[in-house]
Amino acid sequence: MKELSKTVQDLKPSGIRKFFDLANTMEGVISLGVGEPDFATPWHICENAIESMYDGKTHYTANRGLLELRREIAKFHREHYNQFYDPEDEIIVTVGGSEAIDIAMRALINPGDEIIVLDPNYVAYEPSILLAGGIPVHIQLTEEKEFKLLPEDLKNVITPKTKAIMINFPSNPTGGVMTYEDYEKLVPILKESGIYVISDEIYAELSFDQKFASLAQFKEVRDQIIVVNGFSKAFAMTGWRLGYTLSNKEVSQAMTKIHQYVIMSAPTAAQHAAIEALRNGYTDVLRMKEEYRNRRNLLVNRLNRMGLPTHMPHGTFYVFANIKKSGLSSDDFCEKLLSDQKVACVPGTAFGESGEGFIRISYAYSMDHIKTACDRIEIFLKKLGIE
Repeated sequence: MKELSKTVQDLKPSGIRKFFDLANTMEGVISLGVGEPDFATPWHICENAIESMYDGKTHYTANRGLLELRREIAKFHREHYNQFYDPEDEIIVTVGGSEAIDIAMRALINPGDEIIVLDPNYVAYEPSILLAGGIPVHIQLTEEKEFKLLPEDLKNVITPKTKAIMINFPSNPTGGVMTYEDYEKLVPILKESGIYVISDEIYAELSFDQKFASLAQFKEVRDQIIVVNGFSKAFAMTGWRLGYTLSNKEVSQAMTKIHQYVIMSAPTAAQHAAIEALRNGYTDVLRMKEEYRNRRNLLVNRLNRMGLPTHMPHGTFYVFANIKKSGLSSDDFCEKLLSDQKVACVPGTAFGESGEGFIRISYAYSMDHIKTACDRIEIFLKKLGIE
């Protein structure tokens, strides 16, 4: 037989799933690894999907998704984020944010194009670039700068080969955010270079300490921005697999070509659930957000008290704890913690080389779950001589 794609063969397995799968083979493990809300999807959202099936709405929708849903998405983004997109030809409903990222990459990239990625970054970004024939170029984010993207760092890596930059704020894994003022400093650089920005804003509603900001709010570069968002995190709808893109008409048409051949349309029942989520689910979002905030505060305070310096994340449901005092690599720390105390976290290196010396801990788990995990981590640190 002929050999498989070398690009695929060279892809590394997800560092998140590695520890999650390992934890599943052990009894009594507390897993703080996977970024999935522990809340069930609010029942009124589920009911709308069930009612749609009772009503026989079980067929394909338009490629871009139900127009009714696209209108609700446009309204939600206009009212909450000051982003303006035409539901007719600037919005595509996708199978999760993951498909949205994939079709954005494939619509933009010609072989050899450079795509800037932030390091640390979510594990799916670089594989999407490589599978589309692009070349990842890294910008290292630092704890000292609160894991923000600085204008001088962006300007230094742009070359004639640069096609786009992939950003994610609030950030998985760091919890870092960008303010409107932070983005304002990037706008002249983006406008001059003309590069695209794929902005993964899946955690937009989980901004705790300041108002969410987006590059799509700046008219000067609005047509260079591809916004990726979805329902998984804020509405606790991970299993429904529903996301969407917002972009200018030309880019949206290009992405629709890929989407219609590979996917056809997103699941119909999930789209009806999403309509209900946007119309009547915002109080659920606020309730869950407040619980995440309380969990964050508990976890960060406990980690700092027990000797792991942890900067306060201003968004998402992750902390990026500094474990350099342990003298262990990120992988060794996580492996020993799992073996000794049956607590599963994700090594920072799963998110890029700049993640060395850190571990990602998710607080998308119950308060009791987090408290017990913290007790075990503290025991482990004392064994290492850290107090």
